[in-house]
Amino acid sequence: MIICCGEALIDFVPMTGADGARGYRPCIGGSPLNVAIAAARLGVPTGFLTRLSSDFFGDQLADGLAGNGVDLGYVTRAEQPSTLAFVSLAPGEEPQFAFYSENAADRSLAPEDLPRALPAAVECLQLGSISLMQEPSATTLEGLMRRESGRRVLSLDPNVRPGVIRDRRDWARRLEGWITLVDVVKVSRADLEWLYPEEAPEAVARRWQASGPALVVMTRGGDGAVAFTGHRRLAMPGRSVEVADTVGAGDAFHAGLLASLRAQGLLRREPLAAAGEAELAAALDFAGRVAAITCSRHGADPPRREEL
Repeated sequence: MIICCGEALIDFVPMTGADGARGYRPCIGGSPLNVAIAAARLGVPTGFLTRLSSDFFGDQLADGLAGNGVDLGYVTRAEQPSTLAFVSLAPGEEPQFAFYSENAADRSLAPEDLPRALPAAVECLQLGSISLMQEPSATTLEGLMRRESGRRVLSLDPNVRPGVIRDRRDWARRLEGWITLVDVVKVSRADLEWLYPEEAPEAVARRWQASGPALVVMTRGGDGAVAFTGHRRLAMPGRSVEVADTVGAGDAFHAGLLASLRAQGLLRREPLAAAGEAELAAALDFAGRVAAITCSRHGADPPRREEL
């Protein structure tokens, strides 16, 4: 089982009505939630760990997760409100987000919300995004990473949201500490360019991999992805697709990557460290196909296994 940890929020996505009036459509979202749904649709036993509001948005989030087969056994319900995010989409650009999360349930994830122990069936914890950029959820999840590091595979996607980070350099330093605890890092080239404007993204990815993770994968949008291990650099070209939008594409890629590693028996620390070129190429190709289909559809709508 993979357990995705972090925010679950409502994305207000731009839409235009039949009369031409512009507005927003509320959709369930949040990077870890998107990864959880994408992984479950790919047939991976998946759970979610967060604090969810008991408001009607929280019900919408819980129903969306459960309806896609995600286990809610590690979800705590609370009276705090749900996080809201308004999305701005421009052709050829990364989506921009405005978050409203003060005192929100998922942001308030506390140590007492964490399970005291995880069963052996939990192969991987997936973490990242704004839950690691806001308190107290960031410190809570850091504690979980430190507790579980070395016990099972940890997979991290920084999924940077500049509007949430107060001090880029301070947060980058903290992020580098987390990277030493995990086994897989999935990061976008755009994130690395923002975090380290004076360094080449590939140089940063190599440095991160040398600090501890068995695998670092940098996605490059339409240019594909490149993976770094202790033994090799492996590039995978992009796929030609008619893009509807890129919302959730990186999360779909992350889910596809973990799903393929698991199917190949590599979602364990020792086999992952020893993975060969053919196995990594298969994982990158599968993840790329999952992301491409997601890009061909509006919103974070990842494919099911049979669609591949």
